[in-house]
Amino acid sequence: MQNKATSVQLRLPQSQDGARVHSLVANCPPLDTNSLYCNLLQATHFSQTSVAAERDGELVGFISGYILPDRSDTLFIWQVAVAESGRGEGLAGRMLREILSRTACASVTHLETTITPDNAASWALFRSLAAKLQASLCDSVMFDRDRHFNGAHDSELLVRIGPIAPAESMR
Repeated sequence: MQNKATSVQLRLPQSQDGARVHSLVANCPPLDTNSLYCNLLQATHFSQTSVAAERDGELVGFISGYILPDRSDTLFIWQVAVAESGRGEGLAGRMLREILSRTACASVTHLETTITPDNAASWALFRSLAAKLQASLCDSVMFDRDRHFNGAHDSELLVRIGPIAPAESMR
């Protein structure tokens, strides 16, 4: 019998995934939901730097990311969503490594994301990724609670991991 983690198929997102991504994110607090249209763009315009994880026809994970327009060596991870049924299997780390192994990330030497100070799961994920990649991790305030969110949202800390090995070595 195949274990749950290996039965998950990782693939490029498609436009038909947009509504399922929207629903998945809505069911993964504390993630902020974006518009369905935004999720459609993530699944199409950013498909090469995003990943869909599917098990038995169910979307159990999605990561959206993009190469920064002014720094082609940096992949920014926008959002990581894993359904409750996919948690505890190392799926998020596997999805991140899948994206980093792609040709689209051949020039990527650094990964960035933002994390709120109290999001323990995200901190654990990205610290684990940095360790697996044998890369340093540093953080600084990117969007301040008071200055950028008028006190309505926790500060978002910019997490930067790198330098990392080229995409070919991740395969």
